[in-house]
Amino acid sequence: MDLENCSSPNFCSYFPQHLSGFVYLFWLDCLLISCLCQDWNHTWYTPSPDFTQCFHNTVLVWLPCLYLWICAPIYLIYLRSHNQGYICMSLLNKAKTAVSLLLWIICWADVFYSFWERSHGSSVPAPVLLVSPTLLGLTMLLATFIVQYERMKGVQSSGVMLIYWLLATLCAIVTFRSKILQALDQLSTVCVWRYTTFFIYFTLLLIALFLSCLPDRPPLFSQAVKDPNPCPEHGASFLSKITFWWISRMMVIGYKRPLEEKDLWSLNLDDRSQNVVPQLVHRWNTECQKVKRTEEKTLYSPRQDRQRETKQGPAVEESEILLTKTQQKAKEPSLFWVLCLTFGPYFLISCLYKFIQDILMFVGPEILRLLISFVNNSNAPSWHGFFYTALLFVCTCVQSLVLQRYFHVCFVTGMRLRTAIIGAVYRKALVISSAARRTSTVGEIVNLMSVDAQRFMDLITYINMIWSAPLQVVLALYFLWQNLGASVLAGVAVMILLVPVNAVIAMKTKSYQVAQMKSKDNRIKLMNEMLNGIKVLKLYAWELAFKDKVAGIRESELQVLKKAAYLGAVSTFTWVCAPFLVALSTFAVYVLVDEHNVLDAEKAFVSLALFNILRFPLNMLPMVISSMVQASVSLKRLRVFLSHEELQEDSVEHKVIAAPYSISIMDGVFCWSRSESPALKRLNVCIPEGSLVAVVGHVGSGKSSLLSALLGEMDKLEGTVAIKGSVAYVPQQAWIQNSTLKGNIIFGQERKEAWYQHVVEACALQPDLEILPAGDETEIGEKGVNLSGGQKQRVSLARAVYCDRAIYLLDDPLSAVDAHVGKHIFDQVIGPQGLLKDKTRVLVTHGLSYLPQADLILVMVEGEITEMGSYQQLMATEGAFSEFLRTYAAVDQTQNNGKKHCSVGTKGLENGSATALADSAINSVSKLSQTGKEDKDLSQKAKNPGVGKLTEADKASTGQVKLSVFWAYLKAIGVLLSFISLLLFITHHGLSLFSNYWLSLWTDDPVINGTQPTRMMRLGVYGALGFSQGVAVFGFSLSMSIGGILASRYLHQSMLYDVLRSPMSFFERTPSGNLVNRFSKEIDTIDTVIPQIFKMFLGSMFNVLGACVVILIATPLVAVVIPFLGLLYFFVQRFYVASSRQLKRLESVSRSPIYTHFNETLLGTSVIRAFGEQERFICNSDQRVDHNQKAYFPSIVANRWLAIRLEFVGNCIVSFAALFAVIARESLSPGIMGLSISYALQLTTSLTWLVRMSSDMETNIVAVEKVKEYSDTEKEAEWKHEPSSLPSGWPTEGQIELRGFCLRYRHDLDLAIRNINITISGGEKVGIVGRTGAGKSSLTLGLFRIIERAEGHIFIDGVDIAQLGLHELRSRITIIPQDPVVFSGSLRMNLDPFDSYSDDEVWRALEFSHLKNFVSSLPDKLNHECSEGGENLSVGQRQLLCLARALLRKTKILVLDEATAAVDMETDNLIQSTIRSQFEDCTILTIAHRLNTIMDYTRVLVLEKGEIAEFDSPSNLISQRGAFYKMAKDAGLV
Repeated sequence: MDLENCSSPNFCSYFPQHLSGFVYLFWLDCLLISCLCQDWNHTWYTPSPDFTQCFHNTVLVWLPCLYLWICAPIYLIYLRSHNQGYICMSLLNKAKTAVSLLLWIICWADVFYSFWERSHGSSVPAPVLLVSPTLLGLTMLLATFIVQYERMKGVQSSGVMLIYWLLATLCAIVTFRSKILQALDQLSTVCVWRYTTFFIYFTLLLIALFLSCLPDRPPLFSQAVKDPNPCPEHGASFLSKITFWWISRMMVIGYKRPLEEKDLWSLNLDDRSQNVVPQLVHRWNTECQKVKRTEEKTLYSPRQDRQRETKQGPAVEESEILLTKTQQKAKEPSLFWVLCLTFGPYFLISCLYKFIQDILMFVGPEILRLLISFVNNSNAPSWHGFFYTALLFVCTCVQSLVLQRYFHVCFVTGMRLRTAIIGAVYRKALVISSAARRTSTVGEIVNLMSVDAQRFMDLITYINMIWSAPLQVVLALYFLWQNLGASVLAGVAVMILLVPVNAVIAMKTKSYQVAQMKSKDNRIKLMNEMLNGIKVLKLYAWELAFKDKVAGIRESELQVLKKAAYLGAVSTFTWVCAPFLVALSTFAVYVLVDEHNVLDAEKAFVSLALFNILRFPLNMLPMVISSMVQASVSLKRLRVFLSHEELQEDSVEHKVIAAPYSISIMDGVFCWSRSESPALKRLNVCIPEGSLVAVVGHVGSGKSSLLSALLGEMDKLEGTVAIKGSVAYVPQQAWIQNSTLKGNIIFGQERKEAWYQHVVEACALQPDLEILPAGDETEIGEKGVNLSGGQKQRVSLARAVYCDRAIYLLDDPLSAVDAHVGKHIFDQVIGPQGLLKDKTRVLVTHGLSYLPQADLILVMVEGEITEMGSYQQLMATEGAFSEFLRTYAAVDQTQNNGKKHCSVGTKGLENGSATALADSAINSVSKLSQTGKEDKDLSQKAKNPGVGKLTEADKASTGQVKLSVFWAYLKAIGVLLSFISLLLFITHHGLSLFSNYWLSLWTDDPVINGTQPTRMMRLGVYGALGFSQGVAVFGFSLSMSIGGILASRYLHQSMLYDVLRSPMSFFERTPSGNLVNRFSKEIDTIDTVIPQIFKMFLGSMFNVLGACVVILIATPLVAVVIPFLGLLYFFVQRFYVASSRQLKRLESVSRSPIYTHFNETLLGTSVIRAFGEQERFICNSDQRVDHNQKAYFPSIVANRWLAIRLEFVGNCIVSFAALFAVIARESLSPGIMGLSISYALQLTTSLTWLVRMSSDMETNIVAVEKVKEYSDTEKEAEWKHEPSSLPSGWPTEGQIELRGFCLRYRHDLDLAIRNINITISGGEKVGIVGRTGAGKSSLTLGLFRIIERAEGHIFIDGVDIAQLGLHELRSRITIIPQDPVVFSGSLRMNLDPFDSYSDDEVWRALEFSHLKNFVSSLPDKLNHECSEGGENLSVGQRQLLCLARALLRKTKILVLDEATAAVDMETDNLIQSTIRSQFEDCTILTIAHRLNTIMDYTRVLVLEKGEIAEFDSPSNLISQRGAFYKMAKDAGLV
């Protein structure tokens, strides 16, 4: 049967009417195959190509229909499960529906015309003319249905439909051209009806295509409608999504002015913490339960299992049966599997994109082969060349779109992963047990959130290379085999040999990685502590000792980095040489095996293009492996942390207990960690509802532990604890948040104004509010830096009272406040007539005066309750308690003046005083006020919260990174080293260019008798060039890495020095999160990221230049286009960098608050848990993470936006290179053309990398900018003057003289201390007293020059202290500060960081400070490790440790700043007697909190509002009946 013209009218004679359907279908298949075969001969070998009618009526019509019918079922199922809301009928939707229906009508018109033709015409039309329009009509109906269904499911723009209309239009364009040509050539054969319907069909298709490019309105009630600044991605059209056009508006704003916070969109719902974190946490918990059940199955007897079954139902039993098989496996829950389950499904889409992209990669070399054979074949019609060029352009553009889509999915997954990890770590940190908490320091946990989460993000982008790289290698080898035959095996052998080399390098890198992370953790931990205790470092002049400690850790970190750099250089050498060695060995074997094997242009350059493709997976694999190695280290760290033991949920039962009791402990035994002996033993106590219970005992007797046990913070080994009602807790060391004073008190509860005022007054905070610059809206710095100890304690108490709970656990809240304030608080809040009189109160106290009013007293000794009863009962029993009381009460049985119970207690009336920093309340706090006008009305203050701002958030700098920053980095490397590196780099690239040019010359060598005579010489030179490239690149890599290490050493050192030289006000203003961020994240960037980016930037820059040079040499015509494309490229790059840089800065600025908040939370976990506020804090943390990701998301989209536009520029260059090569094919040698196009093919990647790297370089060099930032902040005076003018034993007398001394906290504020003129003789003991805010502490801060004088002088032994170096001054006088600060490290280090005393001297100091017995009982004695913040010592022991420090230094002047606030009466007595005996001949200044301790002093200085009120001996002052007399009277001393 002649099928050539199947649609001709006389065709019907061949077609039997009675054919069955099956035969008919078979016939259609044959027809199609025949069409295709015939067409190929018709279309290809002709100067004017066209398809046959048969092809037009079948393939071109059926192809789009086939696409839609295959996609429709999958797409409809997807829509059904992803409902995004309902879109109301819009004009656009009506238009789409109308066009689809019109198309359907046109198709049916064709069908009816065929029927009409059949019945009226002389000939029967071909069946195709019936089948095709019918199929098309049905497809149009399907399209109409899909358009409506999409609207009902809330799809604003459809990719499936856009691709369908695009396919249909492209197919119709081919037919359109053919019909025009047919009408021009054979007018007689034209069927007017079909032509008319086709042109109407074609027009409607164009309209449908245009409409499908437009997005519909958002669905009803969608997030975008409610959101003030929604992310435009959801509402964007499909085209806008694949080209990332939807971010352009933000880019334009960013180009016009620096982007700000308000320009950022809200996060997409799917990316928010509230969606992402719970998924991971839920799956992780399920995984842990699974493992636990498996373990229990092996551990427990069947009887115990049955018990569990009854509790949890039969389902447990079932799963246990399933799990018994896995018993033998390791018992670790798999975090990796959990991450796969959580993020795998979305991430799988990226695998599909990657696969398509990998296949498309190999189109380039194939087209290159066709182009070279086209140049060689002078008979080929010239349209072939243009067709190849067009095909190359289309393929590369599609490849770009797919690749960027792939990256987008990867980055979004990485972003979600980071959110989930931070959220999971935060949630875990809130429930971790205290034993587990000791194993993970704050530094480590912060690193989990910053560094480890980042590692995962980085890995996600590359993880697909694990399967994609082998696939690319296999495909490349297949095509190479086609090209060069068996000689490819030589190249394969080289590759296989290089794999173990890379594997060894990766393994070594892993071990270095672990070591580096360890050093880094230690360094951040130490930095954290230094920043927390910076005031103590300054007072003791210990900065240098700690600077050396940090430098020591840093040095070991850099040693590891250096080793890693050597390894890196070797690995760079192998992977630059790898592709070259593969090419060299393959070509060598190819030409040497048979002398008739000629290396022509087609073989050489197609192979080279394939080797270049091969280069990427071979380079990437080691990188991916090392990235996976790093991530596996991080994965393990995370798994260990997330598997830590949690607090026992059932340790405290919150059930209703027998009526009269609100707290009961039966046979309680508690420990801090299972590995230690119990801290509390044999506890049996029942506390009646509404009673006041006092807990007393010596330092370290377990008083605070008892409260921890009631809160469920300790491990319960035996017994039961039951509590009725809600709990409030006031810890011994107040935990203050970095928020307003009001925020600290209200603590997330609802605002009740009258109650709030009541609480503030009862807690004696009203006077403080009047002093604070913005009243209760004043911002409190981190850890309450701008409040005194007493104010912090009162705020902490006010928080508990405001929350209004049933049970109050108060851990010595009165220890840090003045006597009269303590009495006021006890009467107004805690005591029998206080606000809490109906609540159950458990009060740990050292203040004996409160005991008679307690309903029940518990006496604790070494973790046991030895006596229990009311005050009268205990006195009557003549036990340890009554003796203890008599000892202390006897001291001052002075006039009671009618006051109750004063006989006991004068001593204990007050056990701490707030005066600390807050005498400066005026001062310290006024430091913050932004105005110097102190005469403002209070109410006005409260209205202006700006006044009370203290901490400065990290600011994002704007504009271009200054060249000075790059110059600073280069100087840090060393100019000579930088120059050598550059020289080696240029050498490497020059050799690389020349070796490829040499190859093109070789391929153009004439063939004589079937062989190339010069091939041996060509091969030798080619090999030598390759080897020298390797040497150059090794040298460059090494010098660059070493330079990077030198730079990071210098930058870290100078930043550390700059920070330590900063004054105290700097630390009050700067959140520690910012500083920790600089020392962890920014230094990590300088250590590892910047040197890599410099390398890659230079690499891609020289690749681009090299490619342009080669293309210009080969096809000079490209010179016309390159400047234009270059300008476009430059504009796009500048346009992008403006936004990208600012987004990166905003992201970096919003990162610090995450860690600051996390740090704060870790310090207050027990308080947060006691108040049950975990959810609120988790929400707060999530908000901060989302806020950070809000800046990160646009920056990754901006990268995609850029990549697509740049790759388009690159694709244009490739196409122009090919196009001009086709035009000039007569004059071009195949070798040069092959060289030009193989370089052009690499250009796209290099261009994209160049911009990525240049913007990465700008964004990462910001780290250097931030590190350098602190070199410009204000500094303290010099530490030492060279040469020192001081005599060696100064001060010998200890005489202090203040002449006209004035002091202010900031130059725009009023004086905090005015005109003090006093002389204190050597050896005098002077007490300093005054109400809160009188300036007591300010005086000591002035003496130590923590704050510099405003006017006047202080002379010590006749030397003006303003003329001394700070260390010279501070190391010669001693202070025992109010807050006992202990650093992690050995006890010995805490006492003597400079190692300037012998062990005997240290032991003697411990003996005098009453710690000798305690330290001797420790297994490691002086080397006992103190945990972070000294948490494994009680507060009293820490205070004694501070005393020991003072005893060791034994200077002539000693300042006591409320040094015995946190200790019981007995210890206080010990300390006082030690000071009297050991510092007998020293000058002592004591800021007094218990007046009885200074009654025997030589003189007392009474301050009021920063001025001297009285200054005389205590007896004279009492007889004068002035201010001091009133205080003594309040304290019951007169």
